[in-house]
Amino acid sequence: MAIFLTKESKVLVQGMTGGEGMKHTRRMLAAGTDVVGGVNPRKAGRTVDFDDRAVPVFGSVREAMAATGADVTVVFVPPAFAKAAVIEAADAGIGLAVVITEGIPVHDSVAFHAYAATKGTRVIGPNCPGLITPGQSNAGIIPADITKPGRIGLVSKSGTLTYQLMYELRDIGFSTCVGIGGDPVVGTTHIDCLAAFQDDPDTELVVLIGEIGGDAEERAAAYVRDHVTKPVVAYIAGFTAPEGRTMSHAGAIVSGSAGTAQAKKEALEAAGVRVGGTPTETARLVLTRLESERVAAQG
Repeated sequence: MAIFLTKESKVLVQGMTGGEGMKHTRRMLAAGTDVVGGVNPRKAGRTVDFDDRAVPVFGSVREAMAATGADVTVVFVPPAFAKAAVIEAADAGIGLAVVITEGIPVHDSVAFHAYAATKGTRVIGPNCPGLITPGQSNAGIIPADITKPGRIGLVSKSGTLTYQLMYELRDIGFSTCVGIGGDPVVGTTHIDCLAAFQDDPDTELVVLIGEIGGDAEERAAAYVRDHVTKPVVAYIAGFTAPEGRTMSHAGAIVSGSAGTAQAKKEALEAAGVRVGGTPTETARLVLTRLESERVAAQG
């Protein structure tokens, strides 16, 4: 019941000894995440106590992976150092890099995404809340106590809307929730997550959350139409946004009909995706669709 992250994942935290890294490492550990080490060249050889667990600090990702078998890293380093941190992790052969840091220059993101792809490292983010497989592992800053394990997969550009849908559908629960981030350039896309959820036998329905600006949702709609057999329900943030302005953390620019919430809604609905007008309506659509699937299965 998971994509990308399971209870077997061994997690590093680059930037663990900083304020945000410390706070969220503690929360990840409390959620059951197997955090096996931090990375900080200036504090290598130390350990950091988190309640009942002491986590060692290593001088490099490569050293940490050799000592712990880590296969995931969560990046909390400042924007100026994020590119180097991701490249270091990719060079070490890490399988998954979750980049929480916001404010990274776009040219840096382009560079480290391209580099990571050549090394076989999946990047989630940047400027994202990370991902959680409830009851198994949590890599990032998503609250672990607002939902439970279940059969819905979620992929979202928005951290806040990720949390809201997780809470509204808490009685059903989630297989994995992935916050891909809303920057102009991200690593893992809606399509990547749709493909993974399609292949996950324990995900029965996918919730897709998008935003105004760009064409990621239109491309996701085309993918759903051609490749996804599971039901998909969506919400697009920004129906009331004015045209011709840069808005939100995504830097979304709406010009004419291009990039509007309405255009995205129409593309998704043409692919058979139900689109809610509000997050609460979206949650209701999910419940209705799951019930109809249950009835159909009973004949």
